[in-house]
Amino acid sequence: MSKAFTREDDAPEDDFDGDEDANPIPPGSKNYLTPHGWRRMRDELTWLVKTERPQVTSVVSWAAKLGDRSENADYQYGKKRLREIDRRIRYLTKRLEAAEVVDPAIREETDQVFFGATVTYSSSRGGEQTVRIVGIDETDPARHYVSWISPVARALIKCREGDVVPLRTPGGDEELEILEVRYEEIPMPPFEPTTSAWSPNAK
Repeated sequence: MSKAFTREDDAPEDDFDGDEDANPIPPGSKNYLTPHGWRRMRDELTWLVKTERPQVTSVVSWAAKLGDRSENADYQYGKKRLREIDRRIRYLTKRLEAAEVVDPAIREETDQVFFGATVTYSSSRGGEQTVRIVGIDETDPARHYVSWISPVARALIKCREGDVVPLRTPGGDEELEILEVRYEEIPMPPFEPTTSAWSPNAK
């Protein structure tokens, strides 16, 4: 094994959104997603494969021709970025292969909590909260979108309006009274590429 290959392969990798270890799918479970969440992940995968990766590969090829790669910032950054992109592509591919798309907007009316439910509850600590139970990769605290494997979702799932359920939290135990359960479309912003107008010697 060459020294160059060892150095590149052993280089530490920065965290990239969607680290599988941080977002495990429970064994034997499917990757439940809403239609908007599935579309967003598919669009990101398509963009990475068809747009960003070819762009970065082109820059790396250009930079590799300039000479000493160890002193070439464009080459070093490009190789690092390619590793990040490839890791994200593998992650998204696995997630989409395991996906089970569930559209809450077409679920039959029920007051029982399942994936995709919008649930309003009151806490024994005071105050009301409304959450939407979404996929592992769709969580958004600002929108009160909680993963179906989160503690609060696990406490609520399969219960009904009027039920009082226990919730154990790091800050102590509390009780949640389910006030309303409804099923409706769960909006999500479309995928938007963040940068990749990266070019050699970009400032």
